[in-house]
Amino acid sequence: MRIDILTIFPEMFEGPFNHSMIKRSIDKKIAAIHLHNIRDYATNKHKRVDDYAYGPGAGMVMMVQPIADCIDKLTSERKYDAIIYTTPDGELLKQPAANYLSTMENIIILCGHYKGIDQRLRDKYITMELSVGDYVLTGGELAAMIIADSVIRLIPGVLSDETSALSDSFQNNLLSPPVYTRPVEYDGMKVPDILLSGNDKLIEQWRMDQSLQRTKERRPELLED
Repeated sequence: MRIDILTIFPEMFEGPFNHSMIKRSIDKKIAAIHLHNIRDYATNKHKRVDDYAYGPGAGMVMMVQPIADCIDKLTSERKYDAIIYTTPDGELLKQPAANYLSTMENIIILCGHYKGIDQRLRDKYITMELSVGDYVLTGGELAAMIIADSVIRLIPGVLSDETSALSDSFQNNLLSPPVYTRPVEYDGMKVPDILLSGNDKLIEQWRMDQSLQRTKERRPELLED
């Protein structure tokens, strides 16, 4: 998979993308991430990528030209399966969307900023708009990192045990059950006997029961879906 990220702060990605599963996926050539500084495409003297919004009110808007030129260049070089815009008014990122995106070959993620991008960019180029929560960030870079991480970890070969992702929270609209490791007893608290029984069938049933109970208590709306 190739992910092209359009941003005005490419340096923000250096830390997160140089560690853990994302770095391993890049080293193994399972995923490739390319960062594009939108300012490099600005044609004005001061490399500005924002301007005042039409109409009254505070806040700046990201300009059409630099972003359009960057997207046009990329799409002239290869076909993209999705062009994603990170925005608070987008569809809330959920596991099914991550699953869907993980099957794609090439995607673009455009990081929003200020009051957002000129609507004409959304109308012409954007095929998917995603939000990572009902709150506002200073920019779309953190959201782009979350999207990239949630997608890349699902690509075959990234996780050492590919079946691990199948039991993650939200994969089947349920939260994950409690998990335990050694020692069997700590500070008077013991691992449930069922997990020590060696009976895989009973353990799987226990995990399902715990997932249902936890989901009902913490995220009952998931059961409605």
